[in-house]
Amino acid sequence: MKLTLNWLKEFVDLRDAPDKLAETLTMAGLEVESLAPLRTPEGQADWSIELGVTPNRGDCLSIVGIAREVAALGGGRLKIPALKPSKEKANPPPVKVEIASPRRCSRYSAAAVEGIQLGPSPAWMQFRLEAAGIRAINNVVDVTNYVMLETGQPLHAFDLDRLAAKRIVVRPAKELKKFVTLDGLERELLPDDLLICDGDVPVALAGIMGGRDSEVGSATRAVLVESARFDPATIRRAAKRLGLHSEASHRFERGVDPEGTLYALDRAVALLGEVAGGRPLGGGIAPSRPRR
Repeated sequence: MKLTLNWLKEFVDLRDAPDKLAETLTMAGLEVESLAPLRTPEGQADWSIELGVTPNRGDCLSIVGIAREVAALGGGRLKIPALKPSKEKANPPPVKVEIASPRRCSRYSAAAVEGIQLGPSPAWMQFRLEAAGIRAINNVVDVTNYVMLETGQPLHAFDLDRLAAKRIVVRPAKELKKFVTLDGLERELLPDDLLICDGDVPVALAGIMGGRDSEVGSATRAVLVESARFDPATIRRAAKRLGLHSEASHRFERGVDPEGTLYALDRAVALLGEVAGGRPLGGGIAPSRPRR
């Protein structure tokens, strides 16, 4: 897990110097593998921190998780920023959501955002992403990655206009045999692989990678942001078999906090407004009654 010190300071009032903080974390089992000075695009002093996070500490694969650990170790006071979710409700909602496999997907939330002006992310966001080892792509994709690093909750953004059925269904692949992922490769599916579908059409390998036919591109003006909790074993089996290890699957395999899905979603919607001019299209979208 890579992060910057100034980013961490937004979530905990640090009392110690960087080297002392590194010692404290290492002695607590979060070994600091590297600590190096940085300079932000605005010319401010910062530090790059790389932590070795063991598989049983998936809670520390986020800035918030590390901030909680620092606070618990007496290194500062925790300060999680409050968010104001949109209270506007669209009737009917722009997309319907169904969970056909509740054992594999215990929670699925989504939010639609319109008025997107696609372009590069601001320099401060690109700097933090790249310091964390993630390549900046565009302001929409960067927001999903930025919030994942902050909260530990992976997100995915679909081009809303390319979702023809406007009906998200979370279900096993069953009869579907092939799926083309964002990297342009055709993947062989097994009946138990978990998919996100737009009606009957697959648009993502749940918790691993999105599909080519619903990706955010230069023509994107509205997005659907997904925030979910998937079964760790289901994600691990598919990711390992397909050789598709992603930052998202790395976190889902270790378990994400089911109570954190809405906070991450609200944070992403707020950032999309800040860096991409987006406007919430109604409030959060909850699934209809699960079908078994």
